Amino acid sequence: MSRIVLAMSGGVDSSVAAALLCKEGHEVIGVFMRHGEESPVAATCETDSRAGETRPLAVPTGRVDHKQGCCSAADAEDGRRVADLLNIPFYALNLEAEFSTIIDYFVDEYTAGRTPNPCVMCNNWIKFGKLFEYARSVGAEYVATGHYARLEKNDGGGVSLMRGCDLLKDQSYVLFGVQREFLERMMLPVGQYQKSQIRDIARQIGLRVAEKKDSQEICFVPLGKHDEFIRKRRKATSTAGEIVTTDGTVVGSHPGIERFTIGQRRGVGVAMGDPRYVVRIEPDTCHVVLGTREELARDTLTASGTNWLTDPPESPIRCQVQIRYNSDSVAATVEPLPNQRIRVSFDTPCYGVAPGQAAVCYQDNRLLGGGWID
Repeated sequence: MSRIVLAMSGGVDSSVAAALLCKEGHEVIGVFMRHGEESPVAATCETDSRAGETRPLAVPTGRVDHKQGCCSAADAEDGRRVADLLNIPFYALNLEAEFSTIIDYFVDEYTAGRTPNPCVMCNNWIKFGKLFEYARSVGAEYVATGHYARLEKNDGGGVSLMRGCDLLKDQSYVLFGVQREFLERMMLPVGQYQKSQIRDIARQIGLRVAEKKDSQEICFVPLGKHDEFIRKRRKATSTAGEIVTTDGTVVGSHPGIERFTIGQRRGVGVAMGDPRYVVRIEPDTCHVVLGTREELARDTLTASGTNWLTDPPESPIRCQVQIRYNSDSVAATVEPLPNQRIRVSFDTPCYGVAPGQAAVCYQDNRLLGGGWID
């Protein structure tokens, strides 16, 4: 059997992933990733159950309250309890420097009028980046997580990334940026299960996290108030400006473009009778442009920084393209362009195409690759 480093967030998915891997006879090393932004409550030590050692945890300074995050001190304590129950080692890694890069990316994108996806970046840079470095340092062959996605051997002898069996929980979208060569060294134990089955397994083995709610917030943003978080990080930069319609009529003002994303309808701060959506964000003028649903529609997009988990296409291909984590995929033609770019032409208009989000390509349930929407 194999030695595996497992990212343990303290949630039910990664906890059951640990139990499933242990049941298969693997040597599991649980790792909790600290980003230095959470409240230093509850978790005060780290435990290696098999070695019988307890050591102080590095506790960050300051306190930030969170809703249902995945990296808080309480989550670390949940992960430690699960590790104790399963009799596996559990370590907290200080990744504050690495997370600060993700936070800078998050802030920079919003202040540039784009909509970032820090979860994708976390997977690319940390969970399937830094954790592979840690795995090598402890002699582990694999890195595992609790993502709802699957890995399958393909006809060419390689490994394909597939949607999770529970399509309502599928998380393959946020894994599109993982390096292709890492697929053979990844494990995704919960991807073949329905969410209800995962909770049932947790109950059967007596895990306290069986009923724990799924994380809903960006882990480093307090109470989901990302605009306030960004303004505190960029005190010298104001992105306040006017709210205008597509014909240039000024209909209101706003405290910062970081409050908005393409396709947004609620919380715009302007009542116009008929529904209006954010159809464009102009960082140069700090204008937030409102339009009708018809004006929100897009037939094409371009994306850059592509990453392919299959052989990159040399000519246009037919596939399905997903433009947000929680959106349906849409039939499209994807044309490769120079400099790791693609052009996507949708069969039917797509709504809410937001620069900064990922356009991810699928053929049936197999993830082909994707890029960042320009």
